[in-house]
Amino acid sequence: MTKSSAVTKALAKLDRGDPNAAQELLPLVYEELRSLAKRYFRAQSRDHTLQPTALVHEAYARLAGGTSENWKNRAHFLAVAAQAMRQILVDHARKRRTTKRGGDQPKFSLDDARDQVLVEDQRLIALDEALERLGDLDPLRRRIVELRFFGGLTVKEAAHVLDVSPRSVDSGWSFAKAWLHREMTREG
Repeated sequence: MTKSSAVTKALAKLDRGDPNAAQELLPLVYEELRSLAKRYFRAQSRDHTLQPTALVHEAYARLAGGTSENWKNRAHFLAVAAQAMRQILVDHARKRRTTKRGGDQPKFSLDDARDQVLVEDQRLIALDEALERLGDLDPLRRRIVELRFFGGLTVKEAAHVLDVSPRSVDSGWSFAKAWLHREMTREG
């Protein structure tokens, strides 16, 4: 049995509510989830308070312990995992931004390192907001960005998850990149 089919089998068990399925699935997808998390952290500062391992575990807990997604296959699971990781990081950035702007903390002067973290948080939040606007205009293109950029899926894998042609994914990806670049540039 291939790894991909083993993942699909474990996902089917998870969908059916098998209590052992989550434990069976984790070793099969852990390294791929770690790779996704590492991709996210390439753009983060070195002193980020959330670490890739914690991100993997939090995303996995949300996915394996949540409501059934009717998982299609490994690519579908990884696409949803990428989306969960992005949301966890955005929530984390928003929480840190609130704290840095006052929150429950006394006001103090930020040094250069903390200024850099704030800038990175703002970029992540701005990207999330731009993705939300793209989703309002074109939900398919937003999903393509989530799958390709955040999920690391190939054009073919993304097409399979979305049930569209690879050509549709390719053209949607090109449009979305240009649109997001324009939006992010506009926001500074």
